[in-house]
Amino acid sequence: MVSDCLVSLGVENRRIRTMSHVIRKSAEPAPRRGRFATTHWSIVVAAGGRPSPQSRDALAALCHTYWYPLYAYVRRQGCTVEDAQDLTQEFFARLLEKNYVAAADRARGKFRSFLLATLKHFLANEWRRGAAQKRGGKTVALQLDLDAGENRYSLEPSHELSAERIYERRWAMALLEKTLAKLREEFSEGDKLTLFDRLKAYLGGDRGNVPYRQLADELGLSEGAVKVTVHRMRRRCRELLRAEIAQTVTRSEEVDEELRDLFKAVGR
Repeated sequence: MVSDCLVSLGVENRRIRTMSHVIRKSAEPAPRRGRFATTHWSIVVAAGGRPSPQSRDALAALCHTYWYPLYAYVRRQGCTVEDAQDLTQEFFARLLEKNYVAAADRARGKFRSFLLATLKHFLANEWRRGAAQKRGGKTVALQLDLDAGENRYSLEPSHELSAERIYERRWAMALLEKTLAKLREEFSEGDKLTLFDRLKAYLGGDRGNVPYRQLADELGLSEGAVKVTVHRMRRRCRELLRAEIAQTVTRSEEVDEELRDLFKAVGR
């Protein structure tokens, strides 16, 4: 389900403008820092052929966040709802249980690229066999709300977007959802949810529907304080977005590469 913070941003083109603004600003050269932190995908890659509980948990966390873009890709290939749900669930079950990562090329790079390439290989094998095997009584390795995924897919544009493009665009939106959820959590910890809910519409780089002065009066703040808060929210949003992308790559320089690729995806 699309998070509350995304719903408030309005219709699809508004969400894309917000994503474009955040990505564009985040893609500006970042200051060099120390050693690249250990992240989910780097943990998975480092485990190689010897997955550990830590690497499996890291992979499961990534899959749980980014399963919907894959589901949208499978549906856009022409699969029925039932087949797409079975294929998606089976794919993640095998990904987590069969250690596909070890069989992949050593230069795995970005998790986004690895995941789509692995899915394509999986689909080719399944279709050669005629159909996806039903899950039946098998253990479900990853709990996915597939019905909610189909509800989301029913709202996707029915034209223009190829399977690859819808995958890339939904990946970008999944990043934004996760980023905004974390930003909202930070405001929640500071008992500032009301402030966040009123100002989140300004993250897209415009002034929203309410002038700053009117908003300041409603919040009991000065206009300057509102502007400063919006500026800090945008800056923090960009920091969180970069941190989230870092979880899906193995090298620090790939964060900027991924941001540029995603900006192209949402800008088309």
